[in-house]
Amino acid sequence: MKALGRHVLAEYFGCEKELLNDPKALENHLIEAAKAANATVISSSFRTFEPFGVSGVVIVAESHLAIHTWPEYGFAAVDFFTCGDSSNPWKAHEYLKTVLKPSKTEEKEVLRGVLDIENLSFKPFLIEQQKRENNSAAFV
Repeated sequence: MKALGRHVLAEYFGCEKELLNDPKALENHLIEAAKAANATVISSSFRTFEPFGVSGVVIVAESHLAIHTWPEYGFAAVDFFTCGDSSNPWKAHEYLKTVLKPSKTEEKEVLRGVLDIENLSFKPFLIEQQKRENNSAAFV
């Protein structure tokens, strides 16, 4: 069995309230978290809500990082979703813990797209291997 992605769900309690209401700072921190996870940043979008709160997403080549904040409670909910083996969502989580400075965290990992690769009828991950082995015009 192989998972297509790893999805770390994290809750941060007791964070500094002003930071949780600063979209630019949060955007910078999520971009740095993506880099800490060895993910490739593509774009980002962050919005502030009235009277307070921020939601934002950083799109990475490997998937995304998203945050939703409730400054009035000192709380942030964060998703770190990565596909493939080149990035590690737990490193993004560890980075964010250092900047959000929560008094408590809860986290769990969910494997996404768990597939029985041996029994799939279509194996797209073998296409590159087949190209190399066959060097055939059918694969060019």
